[in-house]
Amino acid sequence: MARTQGITIKDVARRAGVSITAVSHALNGKGTLSAATREHIRGVADEMGYEADALARGLRRSTVGAVGLVLRSLDALGDYAPAGVDVFERFMGTTASQALARGLSLMLVPDLTRAPVPALTFSMDGYVVTNPHLDDPVIALLEKRGIPYVTYGRDPGRPDFPHWASEDDTAAWHLVLAHLEAAGARSIVLVRGTDPNAWNLEYQGVYLNWCAERGTTPRLYELAERAGVEGGVRLADRIADDGVPDAVFCLTGRHAAGVQQGLMARGVRVPEQTMVVAGSDSEHARNSRPAISALELNPVASSAALLDILQSLIAGEEPASPRLTNARFRPRGSTRR
Repeated sequence: MARTQGITIKDVARRAGVSITAVSHALNGKGTLSAATREHIRGVADEMGYEADALARGLRRSTVGAVGLVLRSLDALGDYAPAGVDVFERFMGTTASQALARGLSLMLVPDLTRAPVPALTFSMDGYVVTNPHLDDPVIALLEKRGIPYVTYGRDPGRPDFPHWASEDDTAAWHLVLAHLEAAGARSIVLVRGTDPNAWNLEYQGVYLNWCAERGTTPRLYELAERAGVEGGVRLADRIADDGVPDAVFCLTGRHAAGVQQGLMARGVRVPEQTMVVAGSDSEHARNSRPAISALELNPVASSAALLDILQSLIAGEEPASPRLTNARFRPRGSTRR
């Protein structure tokens, strides 16, 4: 077989201590190899930078009609089915249906930099990467391999990268702000996550600008996404000790549910004394009592925009990007005074 980055299937077989046939079967999902042997061979091949030539992108003359989806927020969370967080399920579902309507298959792929990776990982026509992190190694790997990709949300490490789509965070903030100010809020706390992605960084930026414009001292708290509801409950004590604000805006539904629960346990009445808003609607927000007002993201429009951009890139065309979509504000009991 031809060489891939100077490495042959024979080289992989020698390093792994197996036959050439075993390597071929392991990389192509054939044969009767044990799971351990298959994983060992794939790990060696990945470490050596080898991929089966029959699937190598550089040697294909046509597309395979399949794209990959990488959910970086769930990679960082280490949990691909977090309880009560349905925003990712909705995005996956709408992206899959949109892809099928375009004659494409969609493959969900975990962190591309963690071995072992699925055999077809680097044979996709392109990738949708959600919420990439600052200096994201997955983005670096796709760049290195020359695989077309788009990002859901800006790439915070490359402000000039144009191939992305997302909801307009600035417009969404003003939806929340108009609602809270109409209800009498003047002091507003922002609780953001710790993942270094555009979602957290951009909301922090628009919040700090709003505070500066009004001469208000910012009250910004950071809480790891994996801290969940329990982390929000603990954070509520800090917020109350620092002085109960007119409103608390948490970027995740789990944090919002926990903060509201913790404040109410301290005797703070919601919404009479303070209001609570979530930046992403979820089961936690809807099922809290009172139900928490939230921004409902727009997975249908956002996934369609991402696939439009990606298909143009795959076809060698320059897409119209970036693309912004509109979130919808869902007012509920936590802000209805």
